[in-house]
Amino acid sequence: MPLIPEEPQIHESAQGPRATPSAGRTAPTPRPVPGPRPAAPPRPGRPGPARPAPPAQRTSRESAPAKPAPSRPAAPAASATPQIQLVPASADGALDAAEEALDLLLESGRAPGDVLVITTGGSHPWAAHELSFGEASYWAQHDARDDVFYADAAVASRATSRPVVVVAVNGGPEAAGATALSLAHAKADALLVVCGDPQQINSVLGAAV
Repeated sequence: MPLIPEEPQIHESAQGPRATPSAGRTAPTPRPVPGPRPAAPPRPGRPGPARPAPPAQRTSRESAPAKPAPSRPAAPAASATPQIQLVPASADGALDAAEEALDLLLESGRAPGDVLVITTGGSHPWAAHELSFGEASYWAQHDARDDVFYADAAVASRATSRPVVVVAVNGGPEAAGATALSLAHAKADALLVVCGDPQQINSVLGAAV
């Protein structure tokens, strides 16, 4: 039989189809690298300062009547229940006991203008000295409230209330002591110190408080 020449094997045919896709794969375009995004422009539809403006006006209108209301009942509530301290002393030594109590108060940090001293018998030397210059000068120092003020029980009702009131029961009738103590109890906002005979003070406290 005549030999049929073998068809030549074309090896390039296998490479042909591979070359075409390879050429298509090498063509992809490079992806852009993501960079920083631009900041979003502010929205003009949200005005920041415009919103707090109306409530600011409301609070100013409501705060004006609201502040004095709680502050007014607070003052009488504190003055209604002052702390009471008894310092036993004779009628002759009540004034000295009151001076010692006053020194302790000032050393503890109490301001001199916070203290009112009331005497039931003889006047305190400071009060007698200041009254020698006239009542106008005497009460002007009371209104200044920059120092301890001394007053007799007879004129103590004119004095205004202070955080601390010291009573020296240094004589006088028992009725005058009761009146001075009841008056001092009403004018003491935080502390009431009574210097005198313990029995007399107990009887006065029972009648005055």
